[in-house]
Amino acid sequence: MTTKKRRQKMFISVLPGEQVEVVIAEEGKVNEYYVEMVHQAKTKGNIYKGYIHNIDNGLQAAFINYGAERNGFLQIDEVHPEYYLGSPATKKGQRFPLMQKVLKAGQEVLVQVVKEPTGKKGAFLTSYLSLPGRSFVYTVGRSQMGVSRKIENEKERTRLKKALESFETTEGVGLIARTAAVGQSKAALERDYKYLNRLWTDIRANAQKEKAPAIVYKELGLAARAVRDYLTSDVTEVWVDDKETYDQIHQFVKLAFPRKNNLVRLHEDPDLSLLERFNLVKQVEEIYSREASMPSGGRLVFDATEALTAVDINSGKIGGERNFQKMALKTNVEAAREIARQLRLRDIGGQVVIDFIEMKNPKDCREVEKVMRAEMKNDRARTDVSRISSFGLMELVRQRLGSSAIAISTEPCPCCKGTGIRRNLEWQALQALKEIHREVRKPGTDVVEHDCEEELAIYLLNNKRGILADLEQRYGKEIHVDIEYEYDE
Repeated sequence: MTTKKRRQKMFISVLPGEQVEVVIAEEGKVNEYYVEMVHQAKTKGNIYKGYIHNIDNGLQAAFINYGAERNGFLQIDEVHPEYYLGSPATKKGQRFPLMQKVLKAGQEVLVQVVKEPTGKKGAFLTSYLSLPGRSFVYTVGRSQMGVSRKIENEKERTRLKKALESFETTEGVGLIARTAAVGQSKAALERDYKYLNRLWTDIRANAQKEKAPAIVYKELGLAARAVRDYLTSDVTEVWVDDKETYDQIHQFVKLAFPRKNNLVRLHEDPDLSLLERFNLVKQVEEIYSREASMPSGGRLVFDATEALTAVDINSGKIGGERNFQKMALKTNVEAAREIARQLRLRDIGGQVVIDFIEMKNPKDCREVEKVMRAEMKNDRARTDVSRISSFGLMELVRQRLGSSAIAISTEPCPCCKGTGIRRNLEWQALQALKEIHREVRKPGTDVVEHDCEEELAIYLLNNKRGILADLEQRYGKEIHVDIEYEYDE
C-alpha cells in the first residue's frame, strides 16, 4: 500500500537581531511551531570546554563549570572512558566504575548540552559528542554506523548502510543516517560526511587553544537549524519574511535541492505579516492557551505540574448523541489525533497522563491506542505510549526537544504567582481591616494611613465604609485609605 505524500509548507518569520519563528503547516493546519529569542538563545547542542567543579558520590555525577550561570550535570554513564584517570576496577554486575575513583575536581572535559537548564536545575551534559549535519549525525566517542529507525524502506536502508561502509572514518567516530539522507546521491552523502569531519577537526583544534570554561562550538540559529533538520521532500514551499535570511536559505536549498528552483519564496507585503497572510495567527496563539478546541466542538484542557502534564477531554457539543459509547469512541479518537499534535506544538516533555472519556468496550480502547500510536509516529521526539488503564487513563512519555515556546515567552503572573488563582477581594479586604484595626490601637497618632492597590481601595471604601467609620468613632482617629502607585525609577 502506497502512503499518501504529505504536502507541507514552512514559514520562517524573522525580527532581525531579536527573534525567529518557524511554523510547519500541512493543508493550512499548524503541525509544528518553534520560536527563539536572541537574548534567550538555546544552548542545547553547544560544545564547551569545562572543568569538574565537584563530584557527588551519592548521585555518581559531576558538576561541570562550563561558563553558564549554573554548573552542568554530568552522570557517570555520560563520561567517555578516555577521561578516566588510570584503569578502574569494577565489581561484578557493575557497569561503570565509581566516579570519584576515575575523575577528580579541576579536571578538564569537553561536554555538550543535552538538555537546557530548567528552573533551578542546571543543564544536563554528556561527553559523548555529536554533530548534526544535513544527512548524518556525526558521533564522537561512539563508533557505530547506523540508519535512523524512522527510515522504514528496507531497500533504502540497505543502500544507506552500503554508503556508510564505503566512508573512511577515523577511529572512535560514528555516523547515523538521518531521514533527510533518503534519496540523496552517494556524492551528496559523502559531501555531508566530509563537511562534518572538517567541522570536528576545527572544534578539536579550538578546544586545545581555549582555556576552560569556554565555548568551542555553537549550534546554528533556529532559521538555519529548521532548514537543515526539517526541510524534507514533503515541504513544497518555504516562505521567509526577511531578505537576508531568505538569501542564506536560498543558497542552502540550491545545494540540497538543486532541481527545486522556486522552493524558497520571499514575503514582502508590508500590510500583512507572514503568519497573517496564511491565516496562521489564531492557531499559533492557541498554543499558549490552557485549552485547545477540537473540530467537532470538544475541548482539551492541559494542566502542567512539576511531575507531569495532565490532559482532560471535554466532549462539548457532541455530548448530545444518543449512543454514548459511539460518542465516546468518536470523541476519544479525535482527541488522540489532536493531543499528539498539541504535544508537538507545545513541546510537552516528560510524563503525560490523558483522561479519556470512559469506554466500556475493550475493542474501542484498542482503537484509540492504535490511533494515538500512529499519530505519535509523526513526532520527531522519542515517545512511548502505554495502554488505556481500567480507569480510562493513558500514560505516555515524550522526549522534550528543547525549551518550548511557552517556557521561553511566558512568566508567572505577579498577582497569582503562577498558581492560576488569587485571594478574592472580600478576603483581601478582611486582611486589610485586621491591619487597620491593629494600627488604630497604637498610641501616639491621630491619623492611620493604609496604602493598597486601587481595586482593593475601591472595594474597602464601597463595601467596608461602615466598619471603617465605626473604627474611627471607637478610637477617635482618622483612617485614610490611599491608592498605592508604582513609579518607574
